[in-house]
Amino acid sequence: MVIVPQLVGVVGLEIHAQIQSKSKLFSGSQVRFMSPPNSLVSHFDASLPGTLPVLNHRCVEAAVLTGLALNCTINKRSLFDRKHYFYADMPAGFQITQQRIPIAVNGTLVYNHFEGHKWNHGMTKSVKIKQIQLEQDSGKSLHDEERSQTLIDLNRAGVGLMELVMEPDMCGGEEAASAVRELQLILQTLGTCQANMSEGQLRVDANVSVHRPGDPLGVRTEVKNINSVRHLAKAIDYEIQRQMKVLRSGGTVINETRAFDSKSSTTIAMRDKEGLQDYRFMPEPNLPPLFVYETEDSVPAGVDSAQAVVVERLISCLPEMPAQKRMRLVETYDIQLEHSFTLVNEEGLVDYFESVVQKTKAKPRKVIGWVLDDLMRNLNLHNLNVSQSSVNSRPSVFTLVFMSSPVSEEEKASFAHPVISSSGTSLLSRIFSLSCRSVIYEVNFICSLLLVSPLSPEALAQMIDLIESGRISSPVAKQVFQEMWKAPELPVEQIIEERDWWMISDVEQLRALCQRIVDGHPEAVQLIKGGNKRVMNKLIGEIHKVTKGRTDPVQVVAILEEMIF
Repeated sequence: MVIVPQLVGVVGLEIHAQIQSKSKLFSGSQVRFMSPPNSLVSHFDASLPGTLPVLNHRCVEAAVLTGLALNCTINKRSLFDRKHYFYADMPAGFQITQQRIPIAVNGTLVYNHFEGHKWNHGMTKSVKIKQIQLEQDSGKSLHDEERSQTLIDLNRAGVGLMELVMEPDMCGGEEAASAVRELQLILQTLGTCQANMSEGQLRVDANVSVHRPGDPLGVRTEVKNINSVRHLAKAIDYEIQRQMKVLRSGGTVINETRAFDSKSSTTIAMRDKEGLQDYRFMPEPNLPPLFVYETEDSVPAGVDSAQAVVVERLISCLPEMPAQKRMRLVETYDIQLEHSFTLVNEEGLVDYFESVVQKTKAKPRKVIGWVLDDLMRNLNLHNLNVSQSSVNSRPSVFTLVFMSSPVSEEEKASFAHPVISSSGTSLLSRIFSLSCRSVIYEVNFICSLLLVSPLSPEALAQMIDLIESGRISSPVAKQVFQEMWKAPELPVEQIIEERDWWMISDVEQLRALCQRIVDGHPEAVQLIKGGNKRVMNKLIGEIHKVTKGRTDPVQVVAILEEMIF
């Protein structure tokens, strides 16, 4: 009997990552989210005749840095090409991309995949990166259904993108989602892309097919512009099952482009791809070859070394990658692997945790519970983020160093959108990259001003030390934590003093309390004397209730046993 192998899914991804830069790839127009339509459009972005592209040095460095982090080979000479297609949001009639020789090739993304989100069912996997290429984004079509018209916003036109093409090495939606999550963390760590999918900074196209192992790959469909990791997993899994159903019923899978409908969790046909589209690729005549140099010494005479992209220089700037950070956390602090993932996945949480560990005498395993359980519960409840401003490791929002004239208050105000917090305080919800002409010497920014945790690492460390020294009990510490959250300006000891939450350390006072409980529960005492020691928990609970948790259970048990036996 011949056993026919089961159909399996095959998944490859094409990811467009918006480069974190204050200006576009080939023009000086600013990059800002949610700006008024067509307010950030240069003559080049609008494709006016006679305008020429000027390559953004920052975008090139970002692509090389990303390639290095993904173990790619950096091409020392890459080329730009024109990809021709006619659509309203592409006014030039072509896109400048890198079809022939991209800036980076042959990389690997290593990620961890946990089946069914179970930590004991995890495995390390990898997917090959075929290439990373620089290209410009298109504009955006805004559909007005009431007036039956489509309007074009060119603010996004010309924004720098890195297209990462992954080989079809994955087999399901959750696996692909795990790979994208790891890529998000890497890009955010590098600072090359904020990777906020809800704002379109990371857009994923999934190429999905099914086949039997050993047979050639099946006909693939492309699910376009998936804007969340959760939707990515659902779209791929649905598409795999849909194709399997088609083949089992004797049908044929059509090579087509599909879209994911988040309401029905299904994919919908958009257009077929049976007819090969001719993009008429041609070399970009207005851009010379892009050169990347291996070392400072290899930069030719006559080339400004400050403007040259040097691999050696960028390697020295590579930060600790997420996988390295997780391994270090586990090895250094003896915490569980799952805890390291939670720490790394939440921006700023590793710095917060390590800051608490450095400031307290408690072991890291005791600190991790307060950070991941109590702190994160309150952060999520109030929709807040961990503040990095309380940790002296790096700036939390941005650093501006001016060579001369600073930005005026009017200019700053034009880039900031005030919001009102739940407490009524006026905050900046977003600070965008500022145009300071040539006066900015350095801009190191993150585009979101976070609503931050009110509880500093120092305060949490002080409270944990009070537990370790036996001055407050763990149940009382839970109450102290909540009061510290409400009034972060108050010292920890003042909060405890005002509420009389110090541990009862007077032995005679404890003996008197225990004697009163023993005298009030004669039946329980008789059961304990008869060998039912579990009833002792009832007496301990009564003492805990009377003292509001201000006693040491071990000490209480010792006194009770002395009185009863």
